[in-house]
Amino acid sequence: MYTRIVTVQLKPGQLEEAVRIFQDSILPAARQQPGFKSLTLLTDPATGKAMSVGHWATEADLRASETNGYLQEQFAKFAQVMAAPPVREVFQVSAQS
Repeated sequence: MYTRIVTVQLKPGQLEEAVRIFQDSILPAARQQPGFKSLTLLTDPATGKAMSVGHWATEADLRASETNGYLQEQFAKFAQVMAAPPVREVFQVSAQS
């Protein structure tokens, strides 16, 4: 399994809107992607920092979600609430319970 972590700094006062966009638009779109396993949004209300943690069955599935337009569409949905460009990292899941 492979994981993509995207970290964003939200604009002040935009946390609730970011959560709404994530729940109403980003999660449904993720569920339609081949190899998608799960997606979690983590937020820190004190700093306005948010992280999404997405799990994919294979590295090929994760990479496909980056080249088929899916990831760019999700970043565009979040553009209005982000204070800075997102930071994307990919990891192989080496242990899990």
